[in-house]
Amino acid sequence: MLDQIMHSTNFNYLPRAMTASSMRQEVIANNLANVNTPNYRKKNVEFEDLLAREIYGEKQPEGKLPIVRTHNKHLPFKPVAVHAAPNVVEDNTTIMRVDNNNVDIDMEMATLAKNQIYYNALANQLGGYVQKLRNAITSGQS
Repeated sequence: MLDQIMHSTNFNYLPRAMTASSMRQEVIANNLANVNTPNYRKKNVEFEDLLAREIYGEKQPEGKLPIVRTHNKHLPFKPVAVHAAPNVVEDNTTIMRVDNNNVDIDMEMATLAKNQIYYNALANQLGGYVQKLRNAITSGQS
């Protein structure tokens, strides 16, 4: 029973998403600190797409039929999913300024606000789940 609780979806995905959000906060702060550094390239954190790929698997190409196991003894066709982890990547796509710096302070501030809301939502979700567990455990005690 305890194993089911500790390996539930909430305890699996929410802490990893909170870690990614914390890492994103640090990366955004670093981008803002280097807004006037010549030749600096902003960095981003990739996680949500990796997590979606872990949960749902690879998307099927259009026009292709999905692979289906017709018997339990058939070999599995899907490899064991590797846990998605946040990854910091450098953005080399746009250069907006003469000093070859691509940090846009308005975009970074908007991303910072979005990330803060995202982290708070994750924390509330995880806290609510833990509170429900605590209530279930202590409901028969006086």
